[in-house]
Amino acid sequence: MKGIAAGIGVVVLSPLLLAGTAMMMATSSEASTTSSFSGCLTGIDTAEVTKEVTKLLDGASGKDVHIQGLDLPAEQIPNAQTIVGTGISLDVPKKGQIIAIATAMQESRLRNLNSGDRDSLGLFQQRPSQGWGTAQQIRDPVYASARFYKALLKVDGWQQMKVTQAAQAVQKSGYPDAYAQWEDLATALQKAIAATFPNADKDETAKDSAKDKDAESSSGGCTPDKDGTSFGRIPEGSVPKGYKIPKDADPKARTAIEWAMHQLGTLYQWGGSCTDSHGPDPMGRCDCSSLMQQAYAHADVKLTRTTYTQVNEGKAVSAKSLKPGDLIFSRGTAARPEHVGLYMGEGLVIEAPRTSKPVRITPIKDWAILAVRRVL
Repeated sequence: MKGIAAGIGVVVLSPLLLAGTAMMMATSSEASTTSSFSGCLTGIDTAEVTKEVTKLLDGASGKDVHIQGLDLPAEQIPNAQTIVGTGISLDVPKKGQIIAIATAMQESRLRNLNSGDRDSLGLFQQRPSQGWGTAQQIRDPVYASARFYKALLKVDGWQQMKVTQAAQAVQKSGYPDAYAQWEDLATALQKAIAATFPNADKDETAKDSAKDKDAESSSGGCTPDKDGTSFGRIPEGSVPKGYKIPKDADPKARTAIEWAMHQLGTLYQWGGSCTDSHGPDPMGRCDCSSLMQQAYAHADVKLTRTTYTQVNEGKAVSAKSLKPGDLIFSRGTAARPEHVGLYMGEGLVIEAPRTSKPVRITPIKDWAILAVRRVL
């Protein structure tokens, strides 16, 4: 996903600035419904939306991108991308992602607002006083999206509801039908953005290829000599006391491990490029495979982008013969592993685990190893 949203940050606009926009952007969820878009957005050309979304995510200026209903695409599209990416990482069906985008369009016009009705904040105008989280948490687009999905998935029968009904079941707005006007735009945005994520529509029933079976058998069900237990409990985002990169580690592996360790504590983002994990843009954060890709890029070793392709990089080796810098795959199958980590030596693995979790170091005893690949 390298470069998908590079350079596009989350913009915080004040109520004073918002008041002057062409499409009146209210600073509260209730007020926004009273100044809603004139009529439903129908007849949206999905192909055209896809072209414009792709153009922006490839680095075009927002001034050159034109999508009906979006006044500030350079700000709105990355926020929609975060909503979709978070939904995918949480296995929320496509309809749920559409509901989330439509809700954010109605509540904030897909802007990460720093104020609203009473204490409402962020993309979904969630309120700290109503248990949605702290103000700081709600202002994090990834957190806000995850909290919206958590609430949506608790709604009984939401997948059988109309988009506006499901959104209202979560938001409990004074204008329950207002979300309907954004359904076509939200549908087009979801389709366009999901296509930019690697394997967003992956085939869960793919069969193992002969090559993948070889990789699976190469692990042999063996376990490494050191399993990491000697370090005791490892606090998330920290380096275990006493750990040092083994002296005999390949210099490029050393560089990759050192770079990965500098990302410790940064939050996971599915589809994130890992090009600016400490920065303000959620899509600059790391997922498991982009952490591997960027760590090795800093050692002048080129890796492909996803776990499904990285499992074919280099050569298969046994888990009994691990060396620092080896890629370790787990979850799913050897043909289509869902997770990858970087072996650090001493029975430790550095990984970007999953949504809401930081880049961390874990003992290899916690891994059900499907395959190991040596890329050096």
